[in-house]
Amino acid sequence: MKTKTKAVKLSLKRAVAAPSPAVVPLKERRLNFGGKWDYAPAPEESKNYVIAPHHELFIGGKFVKPKSGKYFSSINPATEEKLTEIAAANEADVDSAVKSARRAYERVWSKMPGRERGKFLYRIARIIQEKSRELAVLETMDGGKTIKESRDVDLPLVAAHFFYYAGWADKLKYAFPGKNPQPLGVAGQIIPWNFPLLMAAWKIAPALTCGNTVVLKPAETTSITALRLAQIFQEAELPDGVVNIVTGAGETGAAIVNHPGVDKIAFTGSTEVGKTIAKIVGQASRLSQIFGKFSDGDRRDACPTKKLTLELGGKAANILFEDAPIDQAIEGVIAGIYFNQGHVCCAGSRLFVQEGIYSTVIKKLRDRIQTLRVGNPLDKNTDIGAINSKPQLEKIKMLVQSGIDEGAQLTQSSCSLPQKGYWFPPTFLTGVTHSHRVAQEEIFGPVLSVMTFRTPEEAFERANNTPYGLSAGVWTDKGSKIFKMVSKLRAGIVWANTYNKFDPTSPFGGYKESGFGREGGLQGLAAYCRLA
Repeated sequence: MKTKTKAVKLSLKRAVAAPSPAVVPLKERRLNFGGKWDYAPAPEESKNYVIAPHHELFIGGKFVKPKSGKYFSSINPATEEKLTEIAAANEADVDSAVKSARRAYERVWSKMPGRERGKFLYRIARIIQEKSRELAVLETMDGGKTIKESRDVDLPLVAAHFFYYAGWADKLKYAFPGKNPQPLGVAGQIIPWNFPLLMAAWKIAPALTCGNTVVLKPAETTSITALRLAQIFQEAELPDGVVNIVTGAGETGAAIVNHPGVDKIAFTGSTEVGKTIAKIVGQASRLSQIFGKFSDGDRRDACPTKKLTLELGGKAANILFEDAPIDQAIEGVIAGIYFNQGHVCCAGSRLFVQEGIYSTVIKKLRDRIQTLRVGNPLDKNTDIGAINSKPQLEKIKMLVQSGIDEGAQLTQSSCSLPQKGYWFPPTFLTGVTHSHRVAQEEIFGPVLSVMTFRTPEEAFERANNTPYGLSAGVWTDKGSKIFKMVSKLRAGIVWANTYNKFDPTSPFGGYKESGFGREGGLQGLAAYCRLA
């Protein structure tokens, strides 16, 4: 018994004498993933989807060569390889497209019963679902976004928009009680490169539902899926001329805006271009009110002014209170700024953190961006794909450098970037003030500016201190605080305890320099109707 007791005492002594691990200060702690978080490549097969060497204009239900005979290249931003050549439409091509849309409007589409228009929209939605995998691959190759975003977010929403508005086609009188909704005529629609197919559906579906015809111009760098959508229209046997697609650069868009035969302009893009369009449309509308007719001699007494909706830039504030579920909020912040490489108008590019949790949030953000996988957009494991174009990459680099020059501290993922293509690692800047360019200008890339606040009043005042007003996010455990912030924030859409969630039934649009008018939901229908 004595021997056993002695042994026990000896072991206890050794245990006490063993050195304790050194305490690492909170600021210096890092998550060490080692090699355990490496993922085996899981690329989506793209060889089965052949891209034609040339893509023509879609006018009058047929693919036609551009009158200028000119084409421009479409580049895969992840590899810098040429995918195809796209037709460059000039004013004569745009004129043909508008005239085709006018004929279809007057002879077929506006006279067709709503239930019949709805059948075409339902058919289009079902074909999109059937071809969703192909469309997702093309979208990823053409735009640089990850396949899991194209496949799991964009394409389901594209089909959902056509399904949703198809249901309204024979119910317009119930959408606007006491009114007699009538179509506007020919809608000219100009869409950006960040969500090519989704923006096309976003605009085309409500326009067709209300009985309008369309002339669509996709972005110069992402035209492939819009032209693939034209093939779907053919397969759905949509009447010729109901939707026309003209491709090209800014000159093509200007030709649509300036054309006297266009009754409605819907534009999504930069604030600078939006201001120019607003001036042009405003001048044209004043002239039409004075003379009562357009230069082509056609009377427009029923709709004397050209209608306009603009969805422009943003500099959204994501406001994180100390009572919020921090881990959930961090995921929302990550999704808000790094989704689609930050190529989102409503990206949560400004993060306001309440001072009491600032150090915790920064540590979690720093660790979380290290887990984001940057690389081949066709790999299903990839979180962040390629920047859409070289000019956009240069703009991102320039603005980040301006933030550093003005005193902000840079934190970036240590990930390795591919040798070819246009890439930028997930980044956030601390020590940012309102005077910094990165706090005022839209970067449109995977760059987050982090600032602090003390009180709710300070939070919404600082959040509203921007020329934009497209979106915002609030993270808190208290419903009363959510309602208070929503009532004070000058933003067209405010998410609470989530971010970047979209639905075809919800209206979307902004205030101030983020544009005017709403798309989506019933409000999206109203933008394409004349309510008598």
